[in-house]
Amino acid sequence: MKVSDLTPAQLRSRFHGDGLRFRTGDFDVRVQTTLPQVIDGIALLYADYPLSADDAVFADFHVSLDCAPNLHRLFRPQVRFMLDGRAPFKPLPLDQAFPMFEWGLNWCVSTHANSFLMIHAAVIEKHGRAIILPAPPGSGKSTLCAALVGRGGWRLLSDELTLIRMSDCAIVPLPRPVSLKNKSIDIIRAYQSDAVISRSVLDTMKGTVAHVKPPAASIARAAETCAPGWIIFPRYVAEADAVMAPLGRSRAFIRIADNAFNYSVQGGAGFNVLAEVVDRSECFEFSYSVLDEALVAFDALHEEMAPA
Repeated sequence: MKVSDLTPAQLRSRFHGDGLRFRTGDFDVRVQTTLPQVIDGIALLYADYPLSADDAVFADFHVSLDCAPNLHRLFRPQVRFMLDGRAPFKPLPLDQAFPMFEWGLNWCVSTHANSFLMIHAAVIEKHGRAIILPAPPGSGKSTLCAALVGRGGWRLLSDELTLIRMSDCAIVPLPRPVSLKNKSIDIIRAYQSDAVISRSVLDTMKGTVAHVKPPAASIARAAETCAPGWIIFPRYVAEADAVMAPLGRSRAFIRIADNAFNYSVQGGAGFNVLAEVVDRSECFEFSYSVLDEALVAFDALHEEMAPA
């Protein structure tokens, strides 16, 4: 069964009771809440995610979101994110409840999934080879990722976290909603008319934010790993032509290591795995301003390499 197979009443009952349990990538998540912002957001963006088995007793993350029990609750209500009954963050304004769920779940994975080498990067796939897209905020990474997945025919593995299996360097999918900020929201609404996008939430610590529903096909193939093929550092440059510039592997290694969440935790094994991933990949810097040109450039790269 999928989340969308539940009626609205059944969905609320699970959230209000023992929690809605669903699977995202390698992880089982249980979410408890009575907040309509969270319930509606999950119903919209997680409709295609499989529910955990009814007899499952284990979940990787036990999450709850509720109104923070403080003096603000009467005149300026806030939302509190809880993991295993503890609050790892300060409360946020109640209107930011769904973004807080997304940010909190990212934090759960990035701080606990140390069986993987984790890179702060988007990652997409076609014909068995992945493109890893590490980039700082403001680079246009998520906008580019949403366009490549929505109109370019690439499979979404993740918008935020590249999970690399330590045993064989395979990329393990974690398909979740794509996070958009500020002008990117309207850009993707105009660029992909059939995109399912959550309502915009204003005045967050990241500005205005919204999330794009992942393609159902990406969710259905969440168990299919793939090999690394490219590491590309994207950067939006206003009014610039699309340019794919080769990057030396030594420089690429240093830059992608800076984007690793748990590189130091993994020690020598992490160094070896990351070196192997870089060795297997073609490395580039990519600047762009027009999404159509970006899609052409990425397709050209893909056509140069035979399927894995």
